[in-house]
Amino acid sequence: MSLQLLLDTHALLWWYAGDRRLSTRARRAIGDTANEVLVSAASAWEIATKERLGKLDDTRALTSDFVEWLAQEKFSQLSITFDHALRAGQLPGPLRDPFDRMLIAQASVETLLLVSNEAVFDQYGIRRYW
Repeated sequence: MSLQLLLDTHALLWWYAGDRRLSTRARRAIGDTANEVLVSAASAWEIATKERLGKLDDTRALTSDFVEWLAQEKFSQLSITFDHALRAGQLPGPLRDPFDRMLIAQASVETLLLVSNEAVFDQYGIRRYW
């Protein structure tokens, strides 16, 4: 059975870097060509923002050819829709990070598994894969 996975930004960056912080389970699922792996426009925005602010190292090569790299990895792009934006804005609770709120909203609206180590996401009724 194939899975539809939405990568949290840290999962995407850890996949890109081959970082061992990405769980073995997540790594296997992302690498399984039977699964559909989606990357949100919110992650591109977050990476570019954090790169500009000097909060990320070694991502310039990724952002300079982001779309091409996604295609090479056979990852699909997930645009932000009005439904996503409204859901993100209406999410209850103390979570303040707009990027996280968007990813939670997209996972909810599109019924995707969110690949993330963020256990706090569980309170939002989404299915988290780690």
